Amino acid sequence: MDETAHGKSLLGEFLSRRRAQLKPADVGLPDYGDRRRVPGLRREELAQLAGVSVAYYIRLEQGLSLNASPQVLDALATALRLDDAERRHLHTLSGDARQSRRRLPAERVTAAVRQLMDALGDSPVVVLGRRSDILAWNRTGHALFAGHLAPDSPDQTATRPNTARMVFLDAHTRDLYVDWPRKARDVVGKLRQAVGKYPDDPHLASLVGELTMRSPQFATLWAQHRVRAWGMNEYRMRHPTVGELDVLQHSLPVPRGEGIRLMVTTAAPGSAAQAALRLLTQTLQPAADMSAPARPAATGTPAQVVPSIHP
Repeated sequence: MDETAHGKSLLGEFLSRRRAQLKPADVGLPDYGDRRRVPGLRREELAQLAGVSVAYYIRLEQGLSLNASPQVLDALATALRLDDAERRHLHTLSGDARQSRRRLPAERVTAAVRQLMDALGDSPVVVLGRRSDILAWNRTGHALFAGHLAPDSPDQTATRPNTARMVFLDAHTRDLYVDWPRKARDVVGKLRQAVGKYPDDPHLASLVGELTMRSPQFATLWAQHRVRAWGMNEYRMRHPTVGELDVLQHSLPVPRGEGIRLMVTTAAPGSAAQAALRLLTQTLQPAADMSAPARPAATGTPAQVVPSIHP
């Protein structure tokens, strides 16, 4: 399959799946119950709502029509009741995806990114790559999210942790989130966005295939074609050392980082969660001198090593 056909098959899958999820009553159409032979809207119903011909819409779903105009895509997004992130994803799948099919640079944590991590002080920081591989973390980030893994595991290129894999396959990470199903939906939505932006990344495809085979929950969510935008999310975490805490996870794009992001975790000023994060930081300080520069812990055996794809 050539690149264009591959990109358009992703577009067709997205349109077909989202059409099936939209009930006639959602858009003011009559629902004939058992007389409907397809789930959700019919192709002709969606075409009518979007103001395009049925034949043209069918060609879009089948991957036979190229270069849909932005106006048509916006009309389809409105008819499908897509949110802003899903609307952008639709545009990416249609035309912009072909522009992204180029050899991507190797993912690396530059000196500038290290400086930014240092400037954030004791706030938990994790550096994520295009596929949600963990490229680096500071001491607090490691302690908050993956204290059961070796501190230097992000430096091991062939086996570095991957947050999507951890959320679905690692019991420690699953237990970290009180509302794990919501975290799982967010992770899948962001991974779906990555596949739309980097459709020819074989390692990304391998990751999706692995998770689909090993996790029924992932397979179910992946089939829904829901998209989540990177940004800010609030979660209640259940940490084995400092207990429950309500945090904000901020995703910050790295300039010229080609998909690399800093995930910074904060808590409300004066809150119990902020006190818990401070306590977590204090547990990392050398007992003899709490004011001395902290160093990564050298002891401790990981309870579980989470396998990872080659970046």
